[in-house]
Amino acid sequence: MFCNTLAKENRGRSTKVFSCLLLFTLAVMVSLPAFSASQYKDETTLRDAANVLTEMFKSDSIPQGLLRKADCIIVLPNVKKFSVGVGGTGGRGPMTCREGSDFSGKWSAPAMYTLSGASVGIQLGGSSTDFVLLIMDQKGLDAILKGKTKLGRDATAAAGPGATAASTSGNDILTYARSKGLFAGVSLGGATIDADNDANQRIYSQSVAAPDILRNNAVRATDAGRPLVSLLNSKTGQ
Repeated sequence: MFCNTLAKENRGRSTKVFSCLLLFTLAVMVSLPAFSASQYKDETTLRDAANVLTEMFKSDSIPQGLLRKADCIIVLPNVKKFSVGVGGTGGRGPMTCREGSDFSGKWSAPAMYTLSGASVGIQLGGSSTDFVLLIMDQKGLDAILKGKTKLGRDATAAAGPGATAASTSGNDILTYARSKGLFAGVSLGGATIDADNDANQRIYSQSVAAPDILRNNAVRATDAGRPLVSLLNSKTGQ
């Protein structure tokens, strides 16, 4: 009887410990972007995003035609993965959209966004991963601009096709990742994307909503964001 009681107590302690670890993991996952809360780090992220895109174009692992068809793009450099009982991911990076009602113009000033998810990136096997998301239609963009977008629920998302693929599969968002070597299509179902309003205020020295940055030309790209915009314009003939 005593042994049974002791075993039950031990199981109870184990459950409580696991629950605490789980809560701690989720708390860290949610707060990860806040760890980089400074204008210097915001600007570093913008420059890193331009470097990621440069490498993407060099590797030619994402169809160039898809970029020309995309309404918007999100680049998330150095997204961190961790695991305490469960896996987690947290990171952030800029989003920019093509101007005009038909998304055929130049690329907008970038707005900062965050990515979080309980299982994102586990299949990649790396602790730091670059992500590129192509928003292919108005539905995907509307979901992103609305805020706290959960991929797979608010907008369809699928692993992006390789460089030789001819079809976009009709998904709202196509997702790619690079942890080692070339970019490859990867599933981000269940990940959440949301605007980083604090970072946007630091970058532009004023309170400005992400939709106003991306669709209403409320601000112009800063020195840190200009290389990203210029690179995209050069690849789409702007």
